[in-house]
Amino acid sequence: MKNLILRGVFLFATAATLAGCTNPTPRYDANFGDSISDLQKMQVLNPAADHNTAIPTGIDGKSAYSAYDQYQKSFKAPEPKTNVFTIGVGR
Repeated sequence: MKNLILRGVFLFATAATLAGCTNPTPRYDANFGDSISDLQKMQVLNPAADHNTAIPTGIDGKSAYSAYDQYQKSFKAPEPKTNVFTIGVGR
């Protein structure tokens, strides 16, 4: 009886060890990362933009710097928070 139990434990351990050596996902491994690559390609507006040598049109330098400066200042001195208990009072 004891020999039968030891044989069963040995067979179970052998099967568990061999199951750990198999490759259960060959189909998944072949396509690993494709969804990320596809999403990155969908998010790029113009993938050949580096070949375009035309001068870009848009905002001039002074205006761009001023807008960026105002954006940075908005984080240094944010607007004060209003009290939520006074919403709708005094109308």
